[in-house]
Amino acid sequence: MIAFLIVIGVLAALALATLLVLRYYPAFGGRPGEAARARMRSSPHYEDGKFVNLVPTTMNMSLRENLAIMRDFMRGRPGGKPDQPLATELLSPLSLKRDGADSPQAKVTWFGHSALLLELNGRRLLLDPMLGRTPSPFPGIGGKRYSDRLPIEIEDLPAIDAVLLSHDHYDHLDYGSIKRLKEKVGRFFVPLGVGAHLERWGVDPGKIEEHDWWDEVVWEGFTLACTPARHFSGRGLTDRNATLWCSWVVDGGGAKVFFSGDSGYGPHFRQIGDKYGPFDLTLMECGQYDKRWAAIHMLPEETVQAHLDVGGKVMIPIHWAAFTLALHDWRDPVERAAKAARERRTSIATPRIGQTILIGGASYPSAAWWR
Repeated sequence: MIAFLIVIGVLAALALATLLVLRYYPAFGGRPGEAARARMRSSPHYEDGKFVNLVPTTMNMSLRENLAIMRDFMRGRPGGKPDQPLATELLSPLSLKRDGADSPQAKVTWFGHSALLLELNGRRLLLDPMLGRTPSPFPGIGGKRYSDRLPIEIEDLPAIDAVLLSHDHYDHLDYGSIKRLKEKVGRFFVPLGVGAHLERWGVDPGKIEEHDWWDEVVWEGFTLACTPARHFSGRGLTDRNATLWCSWVVDGGGAKVFFSGDSGYGPHFRQIGDKYGPFDLTLMECGQYDKRWAAIHMLPEETVQAHLDVGGKVMIPIHWAAFTLALHDWRDPVERAAKAARERRTSIATPRIGQTILIGGASYPSAAWWR
């Protein structure tokens, strides 16, 4: 009897500790206030306390499949990550200050995974700036970034006019990155519900704008549109789909860019293309996929089709080359996307991490640097 009571006490203590960590550890984010919840409830994409996709989207895998996935992740696999840390091209703070906000030339710099710096129309925009070491609420736990260093440290970045976030998963919205960035950023554009995380982390609520799918905002000479994606959200054990996920249209006057966020393939790409296309450049999710969860992460061939659906001229595959979050070879996403692009006769750019390229330039990088 005493042993039974001890076991019950230990389990209760563990349950209480888990609840306290989820409630008070800041990396898990915040909860929307009443005004934000009212806006969420009024969304046509909100049902029974959760956001929903435009088309049915499920990941109903059997217990056997889930156990097999856990086993495979624990074992690892050859080619799951680079043998050596990936080299990055370094960005000079001086060059950014000299050529950034004062330059009329549209540029993009990839930081790995889905983090990018856009320089358009005399403004600097950061997209999904996860610049931490691990996509985890606990920095010491989780697979580390493939590269030893970023193209530029957060502290060396010049002022950022706006940050655009696609959703609240750890590989896109990072507590440590936001804490270090927040004083540099003039505006945060986020999908519904995500603002609560930023507020908890000390971002001035006056800097945050939350948007639903198909919302448009005119800002500093830009037209920004919060557009659909086929995915999900959540940072804890009980908040799945409690906040919205999205893609973004960025029309900077001289150049038009589409940022997919995370998404499975679906009819929304054609809808976005019909309304906002064509695009000078698409930044398309390509990586961390598996046939078992293809509803929420595109296979590379679908990535190329989505690029064509939105009316893209040139595509940069993103969401790869930083972390191992799936079971494929780390090079497979870009290899398969490049092959599909050749077969579909569309243009693909493959910049190195940290390499700045001109949008609408005469040529784009195409070297297979990952081999």
